[in-house]
Amino acid sequence: MEFLDGRWEKKVNTWEELLGNSLLNQEAVLEGAVHSIRNMGDVAFLILRRREGLFQTVYESGKVNLPLHDLKEGMTLQVKGCLQSEERAPHGRELHIREITVLSCPAEPLPLAIDKWKLDTSLEAKLNFRPIALRNIRERSKFKIQEGIVRAFRDYLYSQGFTEIHTPKIGARGAEGGANLFKFSYFHKPAVLAQSPQFYKQMMVGVFDRVFETGPVFRAEKHNTKRHLNEYTSLDFEMGYIDSFEEIMAMETGFLQYAAALLKKEYAKELSVLKIELPETDRIPAVRFDRAKELVSKKYNRKIRNPYDLEPEEEALIGRYFKEEYDADFVFVTHYPSKKRPFYAMDDPEDNRFTLSFDLLFHGLEVTTGGQRIHDYAMLKEKIAARGMEEEGMEQYLDTFKHGMPPHGGLGIGLERLTMQLLGEDNVREACLFPRDMNRLEP
Repeated sequence: MEFLDGRWEKKVNTWEELLGNSLLNQEAVLEGAVHSIRNMGDVAFLILRRREGLFQTVYESGKVNLPLHDLKEGMTLQVKGCLQSEERAPHGRELHIREITVLSCPAEPLPLAIDKWKLDTSLEAKLNFRPIALRNIRERSKFKIQEGIVRAFRDYLYSQGFTEIHTPKIGARGAEGGANLFKFSYFHKPAVLAQSPQFYKQMMVGVFDRVFETGPVFRAEKHNTKRHLNEYTSLDFEMGYIDSFEEIMAMETGFLQYAAALLKKEYAKELSVLKIELPETDRIPAVRFDRAKELVSKKYNRKIRNPYDLEPEEEALIGRYFKEEYDADFVFVTHYPSKKRPFYAMDDPEDNRFTLSFDLLFHGLEVTTGGQRIHDYAMLKEKIAARGMEEEGMEQYLDTFKHGMPPHGGLGIGLERLTMQLLGEDNVREACLFPRDMNRLEP
């Protein structure tokens, strides 16, 4: 009988060993996928792709157990040979091959030239062959950056006393109402896919005080734009015992500062590959909704068409204004009109036409919506009634407030939009592994 103790000795060398000095001029073993083959005649360079990056190996005719013409891009190999120093090679190392073991062989040639520095193909083609396109170093680097954002979100909120929760994505009704719900039959009962974890995270404030979640949300919006997805990942948090909705904005600012520091330290390679310049996060300006509209109207001679909402062009102009005037990459727009916010948004006690809420714009695109919530049971019921809404389906949510809740608020960050803006892309699908929109359900 065998017992596992959590250890496993690999017969291949680690990336750190390959880049170190202990194996120089000695036999080393490397595993990876053939990223490209550069045949120079008597010598060929086999570039192997691993999770850490690309590693150069050297194939010399007559010195290897397999003929070069048997090797193909996409093969996975184990190679043995002598590790040597070479200034011209990536990382200053290369492996001179003596023995090759084929681990797997592709049945067809690759549909995309993934070895090119930049994929010279359309977004549609990249999405159709997504698992292959992401083998390109630049393409996959985008999602390492996205990993860093989520990692920073989790780590920072853990450090601030938050508890991670996981809420259901199938429910009886949406948190925000409206028509943008995916409805379906759930064992012969009507059900919807969650628009957000809003009700659940508010209820959990009464349990843990501070909670967060990273998970999918679904919006049945018939948009076919470069900024909308029908399924996206939301980074949500909710915090109790707040003094002001500005405390939520301060928490997000702290997260952004932590994320920038983490990316700079742990993801420098990907930042370099993608030529990303990290945004300024030390001080983020905040401006009232109505004041923001006035500023851009005056400076850019643009008529205010809708006094109750921001049009995409206005968001872009607000981002431009604060970049030009204050060199700010982010800007908080506060006090959105009450009629454009959900029923649970706390109205401004000084002017109930507006709410104690905000959006965060990043280079002129909304990436966050948040604010203070109504925590008083009677006030919540009054607002529901004032909007002509029914309480049916919200009984358990309302019961939570019936039994006491602290002042609280929170936010939701669109992960793909935040990633898109950080990458400098102009289509949110570039920042989504497998996008779901009006026209795409595969792969």
